[in-house]
Amino acid sequence: MSKTAFDEIYEGAIKDESCAPKGLFQRAYDGAIIATSYAEILLNKAIRENGPDCPVGDPDTAYYLPVISSLMGIKVTKLGELPAILNKMRGQIREELSFENARLCGESTAYAAEIIEALNYLNGAKPQVEPWTGYLTDPILRRFGIQLVDWTIPGQAVIMGKAKDSKSAAKILSDLQAKGFMIFICNEIIEQLLEENMKLGVDYIAFPLGNFTQVIHAVNYALRAGMAFGGIAPGLREEHRDYQRRRVRCFVLHFGDIDDVQVAAHFAAIFLGFPVLCDTELEEEIPDWYISHPDYDTLVSYALEVRGIKLKIVDIPVPITIGPAFEGETIRKNDMYVEFGGGRTQAFELVQMVGEDEIEDGKIEVIGPEIDEVEEGGRLPLGIMVKIYGRKMQKDFEGVLERRIHYFINYGEGLWHVAQRDLCWLRISKDAVAKGFKFRHYGELLLAKFKDEFPAIVDRVQVTILTDPDKVAENAKLAREIYNLRDDRLKALTDEAVEDLYSCTLCQSFAPNHVCVVAPERVGLCGAVSWLDARASFEIDPVGPNQPIKKEGVIDEQKGAWQSVNEFVHQHTNRNVDEVCLYTFMDRPMTSCGCFEAIMAIVPEANGVMLTTREHGGETPSGMTFSSLAGSVGGGVQAPGFMGIGRSYLLSKKFIQADGGLGRIVWMPKELKEFLGEDFRKRAEEDGLGADFVEKIADETVGTTVEEILPFLEEKGHPALTMDMLF
Repeated sequence: MSKTAFDEIYEGAIKDESCAPKGLFQRAYDGAIIATSYAEILLNKAIRENGPDCPVGDPDTAYYLPVISSLMGIKVTKLGELPAILNKMRGQIREELSFENARLCGESTAYAAEIIEALNYLNGAKPQVEPWTGYLTDPILRRFGIQLVDWTIPGQAVIMGKAKDSKSAAKILSDLQAKGFMIFICNEIIEQLLEENMKLGVDYIAFPLGNFTQVIHAVNYALRAGMAFGGIAPGLREEHRDYQRRRVRCFVLHFGDIDDVQVAAHFAAIFLGFPVLCDTELEEEIPDWYISHPDYDTLVSYALEVRGIKLKIVDIPVPITIGPAFEGETIRKNDMYVEFGGGRTQAFELVQMVGEDEIEDGKIEVIGPEIDEVEEGGRLPLGIMVKIYGRKMQKDFEGVLERRIHYFINYGEGLWHVAQRDLCWLRISKDAVAKGFKFRHYGELLLAKFKDEFPAIVDRVQVTILTDPDKVAENAKLAREIYNLRDDRLKALTDEAVEDLYSCTLCQSFAPNHVCVVAPERVGLCGAVSWLDARASFEIDPVGPNQPIKKEGVIDEQKGAWQSVNEFVHQHTNRNVDEVCLYTFMDRPMTSCGCFEAIMAIVPEANGVMLTTREHGGETPSGMTFSSLAGSVGGGVQAPGFMGIGRSYLLSKKFIQADGGLGRIVWMPKELKEFLGEDFRKRAEEDGLGADFVEKIADETVGTTVEEILPFLEEKGHPALTMDMLF
């Protein structure tokens, strides 16, 4: 990786350091002086070369410079605004040696590192090349939102320095990945991990940030989580520190020698409530905060103890590592040993509730060729059939559990699964086969995970893996009949037909003032929780995040307002939200956390609404990207004219019915149109808009500004232009 100007200055300073032992507090003081001094040198140089009005900011974010924004509340946009901030931070570096002053030295070092890193992105520069990530953008922050808030990701680990050898480094990373941690990596240990061909990058939730000050990107990621999901306003310094300590369960592992600037950086972590563990002997230790632990075999488990993280570890008898770190893994054709489905072969998956006499608990059967009978690069049909018996199991839970097959299989290193039902597409990598993975191990994985995650309703599990073409074809027909029965059941459900709605407070671990209200005709804004899912969740865990809300005290049927819903929301948003309407985005809309699949925003000039998704990273007619909009909408705020939603809500008959429904949509990304497909056209016809309505909606191929899309809307005769005014 190429060195920055700071890297060269920094290395020169370290060579000149005295080798005399110093206490940690003194080293934190000295390191903060070095860091802020070099930040000042580089900042002054940047101002001389670019001028004080030169724009400055991190790429693709709504949070400006996040450390400064969150802790100080200043939205920095120009270079000339930074010297005063840096001077204030230098002013809090005090010579008096104490734990409190060392933490303030750490805070000042964090500011210095953020400024240094921001300078690397001036004038649109892109200093990082793969595999180094550098700054982690807002789309990456939100991509892992659900996993963060439901503790699928149990915590965050920052790894820095250089381990005693590359194999030891790989073992530490594997241990953390198997436990499901989000991992930030900095300095020479990145090269050590690459030597061992470890899986790094966004898809593996293991971010190789870079060297030296790039470690600040772990800090600004954590602080953005507080603003995005916790609803903590910029500038509430102590609230942010408290949130990081309680909610962002992070710790630092430092390997090898530690210089003074790194000590100061460690105290930046401690300032936010993150303990630091080192593999070298320290001159002194600070119990619970700054600790020496040279035993690599127990380092990760000891770090969990120090941080107070307790995990339930399930031993799954498969030859590959299992954990959410591998959920985003992509297996490309050249890396694939065998694949199933995806239009290439027939494939399906099915979960069925059975009686206790129809199941043999723990039985796994493969009918057809096993993997050692398949040539590399081969394709096979596949059927995954799971029988479940439970005393509290219900037919309505089948689809809920079936959708978990997607997640469970993707947790396997070297396994890949997309889509569901008889549209599923699976691949197994060459590496997984080399480690001994066989088709029967799909069964071992599903057995363990279903029993572990659904103990209240799952008592017995039996798995059959079909690779015989005739058996797959025969049972796929049965599966489709069952799918159709489920779909008919769901389509028959309307908001009017049920007595209860359901809450979802899953995201409150990060957004304490947000409550989703899930109805048959309105999916949760993350897109992952339907009304049936929420009902099943309540049956499984009566004190969990999904609670029934009786529909009582109708206030406004058109807007979807009930007194009972208002009372529930008021109580469960810490009394921050008094009223909520389910079928409008203009009048007291539902709050948003940060896990939404899409965002709606009013386009007043077109008398309509635009939608954008996290997959669309470009500009929109609102003048904001998805990330910018998300920064305004998320965190549990109620923002009329703006709202986070699940994609499938667009196909609901209740979609903003009080505001005019589908006819209000004037712009959306082309990808979203394609995702909704033929179902979107059918809904438009049902609403009397005509099958050609989708062609009247502008997308990025037409334009991304109001000026660009208005002529198109007028030419197409878009209905929004003649509707009643939105406000």
